Amino acid sequence: MADGARRQIRLGVSMAGLGYHPAAWRHPETPPGGNMDLRHYVAMAGLAERGLFDMLFLADGVGVRSYDEPAGALPRQANNVQFEPLTLLSALAMVTRHIGLVATASTTWNEPYHVARKFASLDHISGGRAGWNVVTSHTDMEAQNFGAERMPDKAERYGRAAEFVAVVQGLWDSWDDDAFLRDQASGLNYDPAKLHVLDHRDRHFRVRGPLNVARPPQGHPVIVQAGASDQGRDLAARTAEVIYVAAPDIAEARAYYASVKGRMAQHGRAPDALRIMPGLMAIIGSSRQEAQDRHAALQALVDPVVGLSQLAFSMGDLSAYPVDGPVPLLPEWRQSRGQTMYDMAQRQGLSIRGLYLAIAAGNGHRQVIGTAMDVADEMQEWFETGAADGFNILPAWSPSGLAAVVDQVVPELQRRGLYRTAYEGATLRDRLGLARPASRHVSCPASCPGARHDAAGGR
Repeated sequence: MADGARRQIRLGVSMAGLGYHPAAWRHPETPPGGNMDLRHYVAMAGLAERGLFDMLFLADGVGVRSYDEPAGALPRQANNVQFEPLTLLSALAMVTRHIGLVATASTTWNEPYHVARKFASLDHISGGRAGWNVVTSHTDMEAQNFGAERMPDKAERYGRAAEFVAVVQGLWDSWDDDAFLRDQASGLNYDPAKLHVLDHRDRHFRVRGPLNVARPPQGHPVIVQAGASDQGRDLAARTAEVIYVAAPDIAEARAYYASVKGRMAQHGRAPDALRIMPGLMAIIGSSRQEAQDRHAALQALVDPVVGLSQLAFSMGDLSAYPVDGPVPLLPEWRQSRGQTMYDMAQRQGLSIRGLYLAIAAGNGHRQVIGTAMDVADEMQEWFETGAADGFNILPAWSPSGLAAVVDQVVPELQRRGLYRTAYEGATLRDRLGLARPASRHVSCPASCPGARHDAAGGR
């Protein structure tokens, strides 16, 4: 590595919509129509690559997932429309050279062949920079776009997801790396002995194969996940190479880090085969007071109806209660998170408005409001004490929220020797320090370069 053997912080940026704060689109530095403007994403990608980030990350859902509750909340939000992520990342591959390109594709409302083909294509188009964020969909609104009224139950969704990933990885191994001879003189395009039919047959899928895309430059595009539930942690320990997780404080982050990495041995994987990158929202000022002022100005842009909608999914509609009054104790929460929110309000003496502003501030992720030094201090503590291998930056608003991290935090991390000063390697795997998986069809001992035990793939 260009910066020596010392372990270093990895950085990604989540580019969902116009920022991760619910009032982001109203911020004066945000282009309000940027979520449907390619130029906005090109600018974001350029900033992240200038900051030597490992990857761009596009979260996605297959439908308008926000509930219009209370009534009128939905039209006051901007992140309900966005580009299809694989299409967008293919365009961004043409204007970037180094940064990884990671997109969400649901295992609930896709088929493995579609996903394998799209990500293999993106990996070729980008020269080995693709990553797949594996998710199970969770809202009935998405189900209703695919002929179902309700989501399958969690056990069914996760069972399908585990098999789905195994099928995709099997399809990526349809061709050996050296299968294509392209010998114009002899007329032989590929060696038929190096083409493999998957012929997968199991509970959820029947997939013959082979894939009609050559083996990806990375062998397999990088597998990213965001599972927080017990089933999600198991799936991540078995298959993930990068995890994006919400952790509001360092104690919770350390517990999650130990939990997932501690499960990897049972799947024949070493802890270093996985990078855990919690979400981090940084609001930066030249002084702590300036940062607090920036944050307060953003919070003031939260429409009360939108604020209540931040609570509605977990707690129900609270619009009948005084917004500056206490959070009511309701007989039944919609989700266990509703009880967590109520307990938080009680501990901190928060009104309904105070609670929704607290939730808006980070939506379960860590938020740091302060100077670039404060942000770097927090990153370093999490990184060096078993809470994170890196961070997925969540700009509160875009693009200037990202620019502050690139121009102020990155140089401080470099000064401390915690962050690269130049890109290394040719692929996303190279930059993350992840091995290139050997094909399951090539005989290779565990010690040979690129070999990897993949329990999900049945090797």
